Amino acid sequence: MEPLLDFVQKEFIIKKNLPEFKTGDTITVYYQIREGEKVRTQFFKGTVIQIKGQGLSKTFTIRKMSGTIGVERIFPINLPTIEKIEVNKKGKVRKSRIYYFKNLRGKKARIKEL
Repeated sequence: MEPLLDFVQKEFIIKKNLPEFKTGDTITVYYQIREGEKVRTQFFKGTVIQIKGQGLSKTFTIRKMSGTIGVERIFPINLPTIEKIEVNKKGKVRKSRIYYFKNLRGKKARIKEL
């Protein structure tokens, strides 16, 4: 089963040239949204709280604050509608999955910058 999966990933999934980022970084993801006939570009700017998987099936979760409500979005790394990813800030965190970040408020919710 694994060789078949590797073959399909090599042949049909187009690898994009995306910047390197890790957990704790603040990034902006520009992606396309289709509304009927129209296609527009929207962006999602937030902190990466986890990177999951490996290879071409990798996903990453971004969390942003919209007012007082936290919004999370999971993006596959090879999503065809992703146009580009910008790394705004490099952050220094001790863990690879920062779920504790959800419970922090105010100054405690800051991530040290590299």
